[in-house]
Amino acid sequence: MDTDLLKTFLEVSHTRHFGKAADNLFLTRSAVSFRVKQLETILGVELFERQRNNIQPTPAGERMLVHAEAVLMAWERAKQDVSLSQHQSVQLAIGAAPNLWDAFLQEFLQNLHKGMMGISLRTEVLTQSVLTRQLMERTLDIAISFDPPKLEEFELLQIGEVVLSLVASEPADNLQQLSARQYIKVDWGTAFNIQHARDFAQLPLPVLHTGSARIALDFLINNGGSAFLPQNMVQTEIDKGVLHWVKNAPSISRNVYISYLANNERLSEIRRAVDFLRRGTPPL
Repeated sequence: MDTDLLKTFLEVSHTRHFGKAADNLFLTRSAVSFRVKQLETILGVELFERQRNNIQPTPAGERMLVHAEAVLMAWERAKQDVSLSQHQSVQLAIGAAPNLWDAFLQEFLQNLHKGMMGISLRTEVLTQSVLTRQLMERTLDIAISFDPPKLEEFELLQIGEVVLSLVASEPADNLQQLSARQYIKVDWGTAFNIQHARDFAQLPLPVLHTGSARIALDFLINNGGSAFLPQNMVQTEIDKGVLHWVKNAPSISRNVYISYLANNERLSEIRRAVDFLRRGTPPL
């Protein structure tokens, strides 16, 4: 199948507009419409309900979204895999949520690249549901998350911990002093949200809700307020006096897990990478 048809289908699905999809793809509107019609002819179903200024996926179109994304991901990985340089033998695809890249994995990634000679790395920023699906589809080798999938097909190991502490742009002795200030809510996963609702109900409604610790930190520095952020991310700003620990506010710890298919064909390379991530030093 022509992957351009799938790319066009996805762009129309995302924009819900043939004209906007055409602009994003640098095509004419008629070319976009023709490609979608080609794909519908191949599949034998209509993928969109076409109404004036209202393009909606049909039930078949909704189901096709998952498959189109999987096919394109597999195709991109295949192109990279067969194009590995003479110094590289295997490609490993590693996926994690944005917060984990910000708070935990950045430094590991650099050392992993240096420590695993001959390995090409592919990284993905994905939601938990997509991580699980791509592991099953084998377009992802390793998933790193706070809330891992608990399925028999997966090997599951804890590789670390992220300590989240409440920091503020102005000194505060307790949670009550934050009630009249801005609050930035960072999504640190299901267990965090449960504890947050139970133990920190007195915090104000968030002025910003984000899935990125990096966005939250930048917003906090530039606009003031408070947020739960990893200690390693904010220590420099604490030392400079830009941010302050909120006194008497308990920290929240989140375990970091790695998961992978037990019968993955790259199992030996995956286990080397897992061993490194657990120890924090380059693999032998």
